Amino acid sequence: MDITVEERSESTGGTPSSSPKTGGRERVKELIEAIDGIGSYGGYRKTHRKECLSLVRRLKLLIPLLDEIGELHRDGAPGDAPGSSLVDLERALVSARELLKQCSCGSKIYLALENEAVMSRFHAVYDKLNRALDEFPYDKLGISDEVKEQVELMRMQLKRVKRRTDTLDIELAMDLMVILSQKDDGDDDRSADNAIIERLASKLELCSIRDLRAETLAVRKLMVKRKGHSAENVQQIVWLLRKLKQIVGSGDCDDTASAGYPHKALQKCQSLQVPHEFRCPISLEIMTDPVIVASGQTYERESITRWLDSDHRTCPKTGQVLEHLSLAPNYALRNLILQWCDKNGIDLPNKEEAARPPSPHNGSGSQELVDRISILVHDLSSPLSDSVREAVVKLRVLSKENPENRMLIANGGAIPRLVRLLSATDRNIQEHAVTALLNLSLNESNKRMIVREGAIPPMIRILREGTEEARENTAAALFSISILDENKVLIGASNGIPPLVELLKKGTPRGKKDAATAIFNLSLHQANKGRAVAAGVVGPLIELAEDKGSGMVDEALSILRLLASHPDGRDQIGRLPVIKTLVEIVREGTAKNKECAAAVLLELGMDSSAALLAALQFGVYEHLVELTRRGTSRAQRKATSLLKHMSKCEHIP
Repeated sequence: MDITVEERSESTGGTPSSSPKTGGRERVKELIEAIDGIGSYGGYRKTHRKECLSLVRRLKLLIPLLDEIGELHRDGAPGDAPGSSLVDLERALVSARELLKQCSCGSKIYLALENEAVMSRFHAVYDKLNRALDEFPYDKLGISDEVKEQVELMRMQLKRVKRRTDTLDIELAMDLMVILSQKDDGDDDRSADNAIIERLASKLELCSIRDLRAETLAVRKLMVKRKGHSAENVQQIVWLLRKLKQIVGSGDCDDTASAGYPHKALQKCQSLQVPHEFRCPISLEIMTDPVIVASGQTYERESITRWLDSDHRTCPKTGQVLEHLSLAPNYALRNLILQWCDKNGIDLPNKEEAARPPSPHNGSGSQELVDRISILVHDLSSPLSDSVREAVVKLRVLSKENPENRMLIANGGAIPRLVRLLSATDRNIQEHAVTALLNLSLNESNKRMIVREGAIPPMIRILREGTEEARENTAAALFSISILDENKVLIGASNGIPPLVELLKKGTPRGKKDAATAIFNLSLHQANKGRAVAAGVVGPLIELAEDKGSGMVDEALSILRLLASHPDGRDQIGRLPVIKTLVEIVREGTAKNKECAAAVLLELGMDSSAALLAALQFGVYEHLVELTRRGTSRAQRKATSLLKHMSKCEHIP
């Protein structure tokens, strides 16, 4: 497991401020103050908010115990008895404080990627608290029965704490896996993948410029603390942060990387104390082309243009609604920046006006675009097939370019006409129409409008009968609109899962990946898990898991893990041939493959000792032991849990 700086401080065995010789009353006072301080934390990251609030509530249950100790030993008698008894409790509070601090101020992306490691730290804190309370000398210290009963209640709660399996965690894990596999594959231009990033932005609460600024600073702190350790993990965080900025509209600029600046100049610039007013409030980078918006605030032209192009009409810094969208160059500030750079030997890139793409907020381009879209939408109803085909192709291209275009196209009345074209006799028109709807579905309100116009049944027909590209893009579109929970129900009830399973069996590599992503997302709804199993999804998933060249081993195993939580899924996945395959992956797969296979086995083993015994018969034991020593941090945790469950079974080798 990756160890943070805070965790390293815990491992030294030190306590906050008191030594073991500190007087009991003083130590009690410090512990109460520590709990009060912990309670003042706020803004817990969404991924662990429930666990944080639960831990804080449990810690506050300790205050009556500490108050009573302080009252009973106000004069220090008998001796310093409480002081030595509270050392273990104090150490547990140190661990809790550092963990809650990270969940309050740390990188949201890091906490999501390392979700299981963070959850392990919560359980470690619970174990420390339980041990401290188990060994506490209640009778010796004269603790009342009432307080002892309250402490006993807390101990029972701690012992009942079990592994969390919230849907949100599973969704996050799958979304992150899909996006990071895209990074590894170099496939960086898929509308469906943009939909996943929008979904991650919502789940991680990174939807505003202010959120992204805070996350950027948190990532910078993480990079400093890591000092080169776990470089691959940090690179994933930086890459994902940049993708989130692009989706939200804050641009590619990122003070965690050198994008946009000559490498040496950037390093020198970062080593200097750049005046705060020289940095763009959006990108946090030194501005090269500062402009003033209607609120009077100054931004880098490229960053604020992206913000406005994302259909925002407020000032990012003040939240004030902008009376107009004109951008006025801030020549005075630019001259000050140039003078400062010249004095410090920094060369800023020369961004010529001609190199800038035209923005609809700087002229009459916006109205021209609206007029153009209006004509294209009208042509969608033309009696001439060629005119329809030309219009739908152009709308497909426009809808892919940026969020503003998607809003303009939807507001122009295109969605009902595009939905009607899903039933066109020309399969080429069908293909372009469904792809345009895929692009439009990246907007949250468009998802609802597309479904409201009756798109699901014709999409499912295209999934069965359309061209290869149409089927792939339909699967991606179904994934996108199924982000809304009510649409998961509709798609499943409309018999949309069987053709997705068929695409998973016989599609192209891209089609299989689109189908797998849609199936996973739909299966987050409990009834759809049974539908997926009934449609025969387990067989092709096992085939993908066995095929190392498919590039989808981890995705297949993740879906199997999800389906294993359903009785029908457990019945099929718990069969001997499947368990044998999982054991073989644990033995011979990549590090990530082993991690995912162990997770499936653990999901099965939580409800079936027969599955664990079968895995033991196939020789998994020694490979799990090896995994606890040399696997990924998550694989080590899964293997350790499996071995604990297996130790309760009979016939262990």
